[in-house]
Amino acid sequence: MEVAANCSLRVKRPLLDPRFEGYKLSLEPLPCYQLELDAAVAEVKLRDDQYTLEHMHAFGMYNYLHCDSWYQDSVYYIDNLGRIMNLTVMLDTALGKPREVFRLPTGLTTYDNRLCASIHFTSPTWVTLSDGTGRLYLIGTGERGNSASEKWEIMFNEELGNPFIIIHSISLLKAEEHSVATLLLRIEREELDMKGSGFCVSLEWVTISKKNEGEKYEITKHDVLHGKSVPHYAAIESDGNGLMIVSYKSFTFVQVGQDLEESGDENMSEKIKEPLYYWQQTEDDLTVTIRLPDDSTKEDIQVQFLPDHVNIVLKGQRFLEGNLYSSIDHESSTWIIKENNSLEISLIKKNEGLTWPELVVGDKQGEFIRDSAQCAAIAERLMHLTSEELNPNPDKEKPPCNAQELEECDIFFEESSSLCRFDGSTLKTTHVVNLGSNQYLFSVIVDPKEMPCFCLRHDVDALLWQPRSGRQDDMWEHIATFNALGYVQASKRDKKFFACAPNYSYAALCECLRRVFIYRQPTPMSTVLYNRKEGRQVGQVAKQQVASLETNDPILGFQATNERLFVLTTKNLFLIKVNTEN
Repeated sequence: MEVAANCSLRVKRPLLDPRFEGYKLSLEPLPCYQLELDAAVAEVKLRDDQYTLEHMHAFGMYNYLHCDSWYQDSVYYIDNLGRIMNLTVMLDTALGKPREVFRLPTGLTTYDNRLCASIHFTSPTWVTLSDGTGRLYLIGTGERGNSASEKWEIMFNEELGNPFIIIHSISLLKAEEHSVATLLLRIEREELDMKGSGFCVSLEWVTISKKNEGEKYEITKHDVLHGKSVPHYAAIESDGNGLMIVSYKSFTFVQVGQDLEESGDENMSEKIKEPLYYWQQTEDDLTVTIRLPDDSTKEDIQVQFLPDHVNIVLKGQRFLEGNLYSSIDHESSTWIIKENNSLEISLIKKNEGLTWPELVVGDKQGEFIRDSAQCAAIAERLMHLTSEELNPNPDKEKPPCNAQELEECDIFFEESSSLCRFDGSTLKTTHVVNLGSNQYLFSVIVDPKEMPCFCLRHDVDALLWQPRSGRQDDMWEHIATFNALGYVQASKRDKKFFACAPNYSYAALCECLRRVFIYRQPTPMSTVLYNRKEGRQVGQVAKQQVASLETNDPILGFQATNERLFVLTTKNLFLIKVNTEN
C-alpha cells in the first residue's frame, strides 16, 4: 500500500523582509465610482435548516461578484431576474451600465430549496454555470468581450440532484476530445451522524466530454469526496491529473453510482448496529451484559473462563472470544440469566484496583459504561494538576504562559489545516502538507492557465503560493510576500472578503459594511526619511489606505484586479481605482 508523501512548503528567504517597519496610513484620496444596478443581486439567505458553521462558510459568506481572469477588469454578477450581468471597464470616467450576456432558462424565485447561482470562467470561450437548484450548465461563449463573436449558448445541461455551487473548472483538449472538468460543492444531511453536526460536505469532480465533432457533450466521469469541513481551497490541476484541497478535516474519495449506494447501506447498518455487549468495572470486578435472543434458554449458553481468556458461545455460534486485558480469578467468575432476558457475566479481577481500558484486547464491539462515582473519583485524583486561577504563583521562577498577555492575532485555531493532493486516476492521496499554524487567508488567480494561488499566514507575514503540479519534488512555489499582513488582518474582526492584485502590487480586505482596507507593497520614497531609533535612512514605505463606501447595504461581492477594486452590494457596484496603468 502506497503512503502519501509528507511534504513541507519551502519559503524563499529573498522574498522576506525582516526589516519591514509597518504600514504608514496614507490620506491620499482614492477615486471611487458608483453604478446603480437595474435589478438587485440574486442574494439567497440561509434558511433555518442551514444552521451550521459549514453552511455559513460555504453559502453565508459567498462572493456574489465573479471576476473573469481571462479578460482584464471584467466582472459578472447574477441578478434576481436570472440575468448574468457583465461590466467590463475600459475607462473609469466613461463607465457604461452592466449589460446582460445570458438569462437563466428557469425562474430562480420558484424554488424554495435553492442556493445562490454560481459561475466559473473555465477558459476564454467556455463557462460553467449552476442555477442553484441542482442543474449544471456548460456554456460556449465565443470570445468574451468581442461583440462580433461573443454569443452565450448552452452546450450541456443536466439535473444532478441536490443544489450545489461551482468552485472550480478547467478545459482540456486531448487529441480531438474536448473535456471540461468541474468541481461542485454541496452540504448534505447525514442522518446517522449522531456526534457531529448531522451534515456532510460533498465535493464532486464531474467531467463533461465530447469525443467527436457532431456528438453531444455528456458526463464521462463523476467522482465524489466526502469530508466534515468546507474546504478553504479546492482546485483541479491544469492537466486534469489531480486535485488539491486545503481544509481543516480530511477528505476521502467514495465510490459513485450503484456501488456508492450499496456501500452506503453497509455503512448505515454498521452505524445503527447496537454494541454487541456493555461492560462496567469497579476496583474489584467487571460486569458484562449481553442482550439475548427472545427464545434463549440456559442450554443455549456456554461460557468458558480461563485466567487470561474468555469464550462465549450462544446457540452454537461463537459470540465473543479473546484474550482479556488482565488476569481474572476464573474459578470465582460467574454468569446468570436476568429477568429482562439478558446474560450478566461477573469477572473477578486478580489485580484489584487496576483500571481496564478495554475488556477483550483489540475488540471494539462493546461499549464501556462509566458510572458517576468513578468519574468523581478520577476527577479528585487529577485535582492537584489543575487550578481555578490562571497563574496561581506569579513569583515562580518560570511562571506559565499568561493567555491574557496574548493578542488576538497570536491565537490560532485549535485544529490545524492540511493541504492534500489527490491523484485523478487512483483517487488516493499522494502528497500531504500539515499547515499547522499557517492560517489560510485567501486564494487568487495570478495566471488563468495555472491553478489558483493560495495565501497563508507565516508568522506575521502573508505568503502567496503557486501550485506547480508538474514538479513532484517542489509542488508549491512561494511567489510573493505581503509583509506583516498576517498580523494586520487578524485585528480586522469584521472582515468578510480578502483579495490581492494578480501582480501582487497590493492586498485588500473589506468588512461586512462599507469599509475597504488596501495594503500596498513597499515603494521607493520621493523624499528623505530617517529611522531615528536605528539612525538610518528609510528607502521604502508601504502605504495603507482606507476607502469608505457611501452605502448602508451589506457587501456581497469583492474582486481585485491590477488597477481596480470592485465591490458589490445589493443595489450598487463600486469601483475603486487603486493603481494607474503603467
